[in-house]
Amino acid sequence: MLNIVLFGPPGAGKGTQSEKIIAKYDLKHLSTGDLFRKHLGEGTDLGKKAQGFMDNGKLVPDEIVIGMVEETIADHMDANGFIFDGFPRTVAQAEALDTMLEKHGIGISGMISLEVPEQELINRILERGKTSGRADDQNRGKISTRIEEYENKTAPVAGFYRKQNKLNNIHGVGSIDSIFNDISAAIDNF
Repeated sequence: MLNIVLFGPPGAGKGTQSEKIIAKYDLKHLSTGDLFRKHLGEGTDLGKKAQGFMDNGKLVPDEIVIGMVEETIADHMDANGFIFDGFPRTVAQAEALDTMLEKHGIGISGMISLEVPEQELINRILERGKTSGRADDQNRGKISTRIEEYENKTAPVAGFYRKQNKLNNIHGVGSIDSIFNDISAAIDNF
């Protein structure tokens, strides 16, 4: 089973590249944003628990997020693998993910980390903001804050996978196809 963590700061191209990876390798897309929407919309027990935290402006605890991820994996054990998008966001989540996957006899094959200079990220997000409708894609200050949050809280996850020799840094500037070719070469070596 091919299990990939797709990683990178806001504006790095994760959404664009994840679609191409899913199509080529026939993977199940696992996005925590999609999982939250599903569980909240269906009113599941996990969704109700998450809603309680969200209603109070708090982050949803890792055990609830992991529960949603585990349920999806258990329901799709016949898949060729998974691409984890937007998760794990912390080292604690990465550790919990490894533990949970071990229970199912699988693991992370590798991490693809898209590396893009900050000014390029800002330019991309501002350009995306012209059509995305997201207010946080249109404000330079908010964009910088999002990148700073990523660097402070999420970037350390790369070190977790580096220690496991699973980190693959990909230069995320260039044509979509040339970046995808580099990603594919890394995945083919997993």
